Amino acid sequence: MFITNDIKYVGVNDHKIDLFEGQYVVPNGMAYNSYVIMDEKVAVMDTVDANFRHEWLDQIDTLLGDRQPDYLIVQHMEPDHSANIANFMNTYKNATIVSSAKAFIMMKQFFGTDFENRRIIVGEGDTLSLGKHTLAFVSAPMVHWPEVIVTYDTYDKVLFSADGFGKFGALDIEEDWACEARRYYIGIVGKYGAQVQNLLKKAAGLEIEAICPLHGPVLTENLGYYLNLYNIWSSYQAESEGIVIAYTSVYGNTKKAVNALADKLRAKGCPKVVIHDLARTDTAEAVEDAFRYNKLVLATTTYNAGIFPYMRDFIEHLTERNYQNRTIALIENGCWAPLAAKVMKEMFAKSKKLTFTDTTVRILSALSDESSAQLESMADELCRDYIAQSGETANKNDLSALFNIGYGLYVITSNDGKKDNGLIVNTVSQVTNTPNRIAVTINKANYSHHIIKQTGIMNLNCLSVDAPFSVFENFGFQSGRNTDKFANWEPLHSDNGLAFLPKYINSFMSLKVEQYIDLDTHGMFICSITESRVMSSVETMTYTYYQNNVKPKPATEGKKGFVCKICGYIYEGEELPEDIICPLCKHGAADFEAIS
Repeated sequence: MFITNDIKYVGVNDHKIDLFEGQYVVPNGMAYNSYVIMDEKVAVMDTVDANFRHEWLDQIDTLLGDRQPDYLIVQHMEPDHSANIANFMNTYKNATIVSSAKAFIMMKQFFGTDFENRRIIVGEGDTLSLGKHTLAFVSAPMVHWPEVIVTYDTYDKVLFSADGFGKFGALDIEEDWACEARRYYIGIVGKYGAQVQNLLKKAAGLEIEAICPLHGPVLTENLGYYLNLYNIWSSYQAESEGIVIAYTSVYGNTKKAVNALADKLRAKGCPKVVIHDLARTDTAEAVEDAFRYNKLVLATTTYNAGIFPYMRDFIEHLTERNYQNRTIALIENGCWAPLAAKVMKEMFAKSKKLTFTDTTVRILSALSDESSAQLESMADELCRDYIAQSGETANKNDLSALFNIGYGLYVITSNDGKKDNGLIVNTVSQVTNTPNRIAVTINKANYSHHIIKQTGIMNLNCLSVDAPFSVFENFGFQSGRNTDKFANWEPLHSDNGLAFLPKYINSFMSLKVEQYIDLDTHGMFICSITESRVMSSVETMTYTYYQNNVKPKPATEGKKGFVCKICGYIYEGEELPEDIICPLCKHGAADFEAIS
């Protein structure tokens, strides 16, 4: 297989394996990928599983003919990729291993030698010239072992991504990439989201035309799709709207409650309901779905003064992978002393950013009128946003939405006649309640100000504390005049025809401009409310919460100058220009502070 004119594939397919890493079911086998870069010097990228020693060496020999490899690049030391290092070095006596310092320590452990006289140690920022191809090495510790490096070929613009962007399944089987890549990522790499985020930030500065992982297909088209999924997974955001119900049931009564709840959820507009009987399902599939969707219901029995073993195991799989940014509902069953809900909630005590529903369902042996009513209440709570999103079922005059206005952060949406637009604002207030009037102040330099002056309408989206930094980057750090801010969104639309956000908001209001006040650099729009919906009970994103919990800390170490308190942009210089406008968030000098 030719990746480029100079890069060839010499990996292998494994259809004999049944459990990858001794635990993950792989019905379509596995691929162990290896690549060869042909230049003035020849570099082999990683080895393969021990069972394919001769097949792999034969492929290299056939490809090279009379040539000999100069380098073996070792990016990752897990045995499915490193098992044939010693065999390779014994076959090619003049080859040199190129890898990280930690990898050579592991080689000593695996093979009894660290190849001291035949090695080059590389780290962050180091390069290796093969001729016209130059390999740039990027340190990627804990993605997902500590020794990992990834390699960028600056000539062909190919990223060799180690285990990143890999998936279960052999390459001679056609299947959807996302499903098995998601299960692979969450099961194997999921704990290390922060480290993957760091690697993605490094990759963002590279021009990449192909990604060559150590498992799964080479990715050459629509790379933004794969990068976006990895960003979602590694930032622990939900990929899709939906509710997963994971349960155990001894005599069938808990199962009956689960099925009754599922019917209620579907009837109330939940777009996807996924049910897993934890005693019978593949645990990895259940964990994958729990991370894929944004809400989770856990239903189990009290068992030995604790919870049923399959449920305990499932929750431990979630917590050890840093499960967060989700809504969880609990259903417990017990004949004399139900404790399951308490035990389950305690298991998540160290988890971050989880919201538990107000309603907990308690079943005493079998469903009763009381516990059935609790199921109804739980379904209402879980589906509140779905009900509010639907134009048919929403309460469009829920003025309790006004209670979500404070010194918060909001997305103002509008439409210029060609596309939906949005921007971040923090100056919104209710100025009267008879009649209800909302004041929204927008910088005149913003394209949205121009649109709203022309159209006289807008939607006010009240951001909730689960909104990630990417929302602020998307709507706050670029102009809607030359950017489609909804390119990666599937917005919903209110009765006035304008977009509102399908997630990360607790309410929205459609506003009609009744009066405009010119404030020199800004314009204040005094508006009436034509529609208002409450989407969830998640707290409003305040400016303080954003600063303390959402906005990344700027990399000011070793720099002199000033940093924007809004977005973290750094201006390097002895003095801050009085007329400076932040190129990212468009705030002025008042929102800069000196780097201490």
